[in-house]
Amino acid sequence: MTQELGVTVDKHKDVHEWYSEVVRKAELADYSPVKGCMIIKPYGMRLWELIKEKLDGKFKATGAQNAYFPLFIPSDLLEKESEIVEGFDLEVAWLEEDGEKDQDQRLAIRPTSESIITDYMSDEIRSHRQLPMQLNQWANVVRWEVSDTRPFLRTREFLWQEGHTAHATDESAEEEVMLRLDQYREMIQEEFAIPSITGYKPEHDKFPGAKYTSTIETLMPDGRSIQSGTSHHLGQHFAEAFDVTFEDENGETQTAHTTSWGFSTRVIGAIVLAHGDDDGLVMPPNIAPIQTVVVPIYQEDNQEEVEEYAEKVAEDLEEKGLRVEYDDREHRTPGYKFNEWELKGVPLRIEVGPNEMEDQAVTTVRRDSGDKQMGLDREQFIDEVEQRLDEIQKSMYSELEDYQQENIREAASKQEILGTIGKSRGYVKTKWCGKEECETEIKDQVAAEIVVLPFEEDSEPGEIQSEEDHVEGECAICGSKAKRWAYFAKNY
Repeated sequence: MTQELGVTVDKHKDVHEWYSEVVRKAELADYSPVKGCMIIKPYGMRLWELIKEKLDGKFKATGAQNAYFPLFIPSDLLEKESEIVEGFDLEVAWLEEDGEKDQDQRLAIRPTSESIITDYMSDEIRSHRQLPMQLNQWANVVRWEVSDTRPFLRTREFLWQEGHTAHATDESAEEEVMLRLDQYREMIQEEFAIPSITGYKPEHDKFPGAKYTSTIETLMPDGRSIQSGTSHHLGQHFAEAFDVTFEDENGETQTAHTTSWGFSTRVIGAIVLAHGDDDGLVMPPNIAPIQTVVVPIYQEDNQEEVEEYAEKVAEDLEEKGLRVEYDDREHRTPGYKFNEWELKGVPLRIEVGPNEMEDQAVTTVRRDSGDKQMGLDREQFIDEVEQRLDEIQKSMYSELEDYQQENIREAASKQEILGTIGKSRGYVKTKWCGKEECETEIKDQVAAEIVVLPFEEDSEPGEIQSEEDHVEGECAICGSKAKRWAYFAKNY
């Protein structure tokens, strides 16, 4: 690759610098004039729109309806739930007084919308016949991070969806929580080709005011974990604070049970980290903005004929419903184009020159493995192209699945936990008593924390879990009775 276009940092030597360079050079995003914020460029936005389209379809097929709520939240609503205020205290951005001349109270820029949406529900819900009420919004939020920021992974403003629901029973709310977590799992594993671990967050790390928080965690090649989606059971805590009540079948007044769940542009960072290499992005075909690129290779005396043939190949691929780019730029050489599409992670490159035209064939190059196949019959290739993309998708998932399994290590003592995290990357699985101070002992020494309390290994995805399941044995840190398995890791 040329210095101008190519990635100059080795991923395994400096993953953070590599990540920043790939995000910018692959034109996913760039830094903005506002510190800690990002500009999502068209290529990055195409990726987010595909994610949004697929996830939105899942939500709508299971009862959720889209709505939109204001960016500004009056202080009396935010402060109605004290645990929200305490949980987001340092991250809430407030409008300055000059911007509130027509307001009788301070306005917060939403860090999350539980308060304003639950307040809306209290006005709307009257009868059990209106339940469950399942609302979702695609929006932006602001959390005034003071730590190190990085495009997609941690920024002061980001895009996400946030679902908020109200239910007549605790059981219905439980089912909602696990339904949404399972939909996140499907997206991450089936579309992003990234294996995951689902479970609970520790009590001290749950969403402020929630009954519990469930999470989906993904392991990155540098051994750190990314929280890629959360689904919260809020119990009746918020409903009581905002008076969300309804009349049941017997005409008696009952308090609703609520949930919330969210999935953000942070997952784009996970895709970059999980699959990228020293040449740039490697996009899973299912979610790639461009699944195949067709590049004509010609001389001056055969340009018209080669381009006509290459364009027909691109049209055939589009008729299959694929996202196709036909690169006929005359001011760029084939070599430059190859490097550019490798940088952007296009799963399958199709090269068409005079020989392919004469033989009614194509040459293909896989982005994930670099495998090149020459002289493939064009018609047969078109018939099999979806199968080829599916093979790439499965291969990418399988590689990371093997990596994840190889990097889950058990530890039976504090010394083993510290030694394993200090020498190896990945998750350390250990027995834990449930006390925050035990986690803090590890966190203070090796900057690793409990990222997930995994569901039972023999349960089905989406099955409602008991948060109180106990394990046999002692806590590896303090020696008291263990309550759960816990996964320690360094995280993003």
